[in-house]
Amino acid sequence: MLKRVRGQKIRLAGFNNLTKSLSFNIYDVCYAHSEKSQIEYLEYIDKEYDADRLRKIIEDVTKIIDAKLVNISTQDYDPRGASVVALINEDHSDFTLPEAFVCGHLDKSHITAHTYPEYNAKTGLATFRVDIDVSTCGMISPLRALHYLIGSFDSDIVLIDYRVRGFTRDTRGKKIFIDHDINSIQDYIAQDVLEEYLAYDINILSDTIFHTKMRKKELDLDNYLFGDEIELLKDDEQKKVKKLLEKEIQEIFECENF
Repeated sequence: MLKRVRGQKIRLAGFNNLTKSLSFNIYDVCYAHSEKSQIEYLEYIDKEYDADRLRKIIEDVTKIIDAKLVNISTQDYDPRGASVVALINEDHSDFTLPEAFVCGHLDKSHITAHTYPEYNAKTGLATFRVDIDVSTCGMISPLRALHYLIGSFDSDIVLIDYRVRGFTRDTRGKKIFIDHDINSIQDYIAQDVLEEYLAYDINILSDTIFHTKMRKKELDLDNYLFGDEIELLKDDEQKKVKKLLEKEIQEIFECENF
């Protein structure tokens, strides 16, 4: 269950033009012993999270945040990687807006997804990264999709940023800089998911800036080995690989080389 998060009852003078931006990176890390297995891992990831899969995820996010999908474009890259960009609004009527108006109205309402698979031939470590950005204006909130997005990928490390920008006015002319209660991004992540991660925050409430970093607490080596030859790894080799994976995950989590 999510922690209780309440909106604020505000009488606005006009359109709610607050911009709410959610940006996060997720990393999936694995160990592939041979060059052949490393390439096979990248090909597997590239197929598993191609443009069609990302498109489906973005369509689901649009429904979750109760927005309307206006336009979407997808791109698979050679040799690997994919991108999806979607324009959204909060208008659920069926009439068609003029194209010029759509472009102007949606300049801050969009969802993007980009993938970055890579591997280190020297260490055997392979990493798959996804960057997701959800930016909305008006009443719809990207935070409602956060729990779903984390569950859509094998997320060893999750780095999340959330910011509310601009202001709107109430009927008395008072500026409103945020229209919902939030102390931490973790308020919007289910408790059973949080229990799997080590997480901490850097929050600047006065500037409506929120940052949360998460990494898996437990590392089950069987979930991080890729390729047929891993069955030949001896116990001492498996211990070395586990330490290598733990170091890699911690470095990405801390954004620092140890």
